[in-house]
Amino acid sequence: MCAYYPESKVEVSGFVAKHYDKLMDFLTFGSYPAFIKKAIRLMRIKPTDKILDFGSGTGRNACLMNKDLSENGEIIGLDISEEMMAQFRKKCSKFPNVKIVEARIDEELPYKNYFDKAFISFVLHGFPQDVRERIIENAARALKNRGEFFILDYNEFSLKDAPLYARLAFKLIECPYAFDFIEKDWKKILRSHGFSDFGEHRFFGKYIRLLKGIKTE
Repeated sequence: MCAYYPESKVEVSGFVAKHYDKLMDFLTFGSYPAFIKKAIRLMRIKPTDKILDFGSGTGRNACLMNKDLSENGEIIGLDISEEMMAQFRKKCSKFPNVKIVEARIDEELPYKNYFDKAFISFVLHGFPQDVRERIIENAARALKNRGEFFILDYNEFSLKDAPLYARLAFKLIECPYAFDFIEKDWKKILRSHGFSDFGEHRFFGKYIRLLKGIKTE
């Protein structure tokens, strides 16, 4: 897999892609599984929901979301990493209503007014701003009217005012794109793409947020 954005750390391959779930658990001292389960519970998935999962990776999130779906629900994951997609197919092989599609999330997608929910987890911060807005536009186009867009990612905060441990961790693990992500007004940006009626839940103090916007235009 080529890196379309070389400075990004959300485009992963090789060793990191093959062991992504284990690495996430290790880096979060084992807290990631409980955290992601809670975030997905907060999405309040309905049995018949159709869900678009941007940058779906290994399928861990899709498998968790599928637990709330009936056979009439559906999940389509989007990714470009061969290693990630192979894990997705293996994890979700028992679920006929869950599939992975090889597609760049920053390019126009073939979906329009189809999905009830769209979800993107720790991916949006890893792109330049113009690319982020193309991804948001893809979500808006794919969602039905009153469809819900969930962004699980960094909250807005001032890095210079954060505790030393938070500043060091952020500078150590994050790519250059993430530094401006935390400074932007994401509700304002989402509003410009036709989303409103926002809801949010914060994790790990104020540093991580599940932000929901509803398509209203």
